[in-house]
Amino acid sequence: MFRHLLALRQVSRRTVASTARRQVANKVPENQKVFQEDNGIPVHLKGGTGDALLYRTTMVLTVLGAGYVVYELVKAAFPQKK
Repeated sequence: MFRHLLALRQVSRRTVASTARRQVANKVPENQKVFQEDNGIPVHLKGGTGDALLYRTTMVLTVLGAGYVVYELVKAAFPQKK
């Protein structure tokens, strides 16, 4: 039984250790140039269209949420008469 566990452990190590890793290009220097460039754009929008869309979506949800909270507070402050 113990021999089988040792064999299984050795096989699992061999498959993990012998797998070829994908070579991924290092894009950090390119991104640093883009984000450190002084072009008047806020850093949270320098990522492109995706960042702008995420920012606008967040702002819309924030305004709608704040409006709903105010609505609920007014509704709770002035209860309806029965």
